[in-house]
Amino acid sequence: MKILTSLILALTITISIAAEKKQTTAEHLQNVSVTIRSEGEYSNGEGSGVIFTRKDKDGNLVNLVWTAGHVIDNLRSTRRTVVNGKPNTVVEFKDPMVIKEIRQNGRTVGRLQMDAEVLKYSDAKNGHDLALLQVRKLDFVTDTVEFYLEDKIPPLGEDLLHVGSLLGQMGANSMTDGIYSQHGRLIRSLNKFVFDQTTCTAFPGSSGGGVYLKSNARYVGMLVRGAGEGFNLIVPVRRMKDYCEKHKIMWALDSNIAMPTDDDLARMPIEHAPKEGEETKTAEEEAAKKMFPFRLRIIKYKKVEIGEKILIK
Repeated sequence: MKILTSLILALTITISIAAEKKQTTAEHLQNVSVTIRSEGEYSNGEGSGVIFTRKDKDGNLVNLVWTAGHVIDNLRSTRRTVVNGKPNTVVEFKDPMVIKEIRQNGRTVGRLQMDAEVLKYSDAKNGHDLALLQVRKLDFVTDTVEFYLEDKIPPLGEDLLHVGSLLGQMGANSMTDGIYSQHGRLIRSLNKFVFDQTTCTAFPGSSGGGVYLKSNARYVGMLVRGAGEGFNLIVPVRRMKDYCEKHKIMWALDSNIAMPTDDDLARMPIEHAPKEGEETKTAEEEAAKKMFPFRLRIIKYKKVEIGEKILIK
């Protein structure tokens, strides 16, 4: 009887400890959310991102980060080459920075900052406005987001959460709530694909941040644009799924699909059908951009002339 009592007591203690260690939804979303900083030649951009963690063939934790394409497009460059006698455009990106804020006992105590490689990029005008990054350091974090990959679209009125770097790094991992307010918005002067709409509050710096079901913290879309604090547009996860299926990178959303080797990743094109040069802009497009601007925080440099030297600060 004493042995049975001891076993029951030990089991109760184990269950209690496990319950205490279980993360809340808020804690989980804090742990998978990061700031993305892109330091360009004439400006810095600050947006948001979400971490999807996988294991490679050697058992190392690989941290992938999803963000918006426009968050990092100031890091993009192209160069022309000739391959087998045919002209070819090579797309290259400088490394963006992934910044994770650390908190303890109710205050910020520091930040972890890592360089990331751009694996995939889809532009905002003709593509899906997506970017997939890989943190260059292995085992950066252990937490991972879970994507909502069901065919059924979450219903209107569903409670949602958004976590992003509102106003940039100073507002890192800010959490707001709202509802799913509409499906399938088409703004043809901006993009040929659909956006979903949410009332989750967002500010410059929210771009690339995740929007989640409040009930189970599953990721349903990426915040990219807005016409006001409570009228914001997301790239729904079904669009992300279509993009990944088309380009055979579903391993970046679904942990049940094997991750490619480093050699396979190196052969993978960053951008499909890369744009070249400046594209023409219509009055209708410019008006739409003003009505639904990106939720990106931009820090522009100032040129200062001192004698014959030009300093940028």
